[in-house]
Amino acid sequence: MDRLNPFFARFTLSVRVFFSGHICGTTADHVTKSAGHLHVLRSGVLSILNPAGAPTVLREPTVLLYPRPGEHTFQTEGADIVCAFVDFGAGTSNPLIAALPRLLSVPLSSAPELTPTVDLLFAEAFSQREGRQVAVDRLAEYFLVILLRHALESHIIQGGILTALSDKHLASAVSSMHQHPERSWSLEELAHIAGMSRARFAAHFLTIMGQTPFEYLVLWRIAVAQSLLRKGEPLKMIAPAVGYASAAALNRAFTLHMGMPPMSWLAAQQPASIP
Repeated sequence: MDRLNPFFARFTLSVRVFFSGHICGTTADHVTKSAGHLHVLRSGVLSILNPAGAPTVLREPTVLLYPRPGEHTFQTEGADIVCAFVDFGAGTSNPLIAALPRLLSVPLSSAPELTPTVDLLFAEAFSQREGRQVAVDRLAEYFLVILLRHALESHIIQGGILTALSDKHLASAVSSMHQHPERSWSLEELAHIAGMSRARFAAHFLTIMGQTPFEYLVLWRIAVAQSLLRKGEPLKMIAPAVGYASAAALNRAFTLHMGMPPMSWLAAQQPASIP
């Protein structure tokens, strides 16, 4: 089973390179409301400043992924780096983000399969050829996918929804919810798909996910609704597509979960490509 596909099929991954070159001194990143950051250190020594303790010093080529919005500050006497905004779609509600750590740090020496794409990324990023921005953005998106693949296959990231999608009982039930958020699922149906009794399925799901099946289903529905909102779909068309009888019903559920109505949430989104 492809554990990453549901998140990229339902949500539009977007990566926008905003800096490539040589940095020196102390630099604080731009901060967005809905985007994380990807940094690829090619050469030099880079320190990540930690307000609560000693800095983290990187002395070899390393990939840094901050999947959620947040400030972070680097200090260096000289380093070559590519920096990008990362938007997993649906703001920060894509369940994949919840399964990722605050910072995913991967030395390139531990992931040789990333090297060819890093070479292409830096060659394009440090050039001034026509179509450069589009080329580096698409390369960075591909690079992020194979980075996440490496992290999964090497068990750097696990837990939550990724563990559920690897579980022989839960995987089929979760996949069914992913594929059909519009369906009015019952506990009996999901347990049957998982090949378990209702009680065992509910208990096992709670143990693995830390939430009930229906709590997760609501999160998935809201996240899919957010993705569709960002694509310009009207609320009255989104509601039945994510299991709500009317736009009003979706509006109530969305507001309860997000603390604001759908259109207010949409208006508050800041495009990841804008520093």
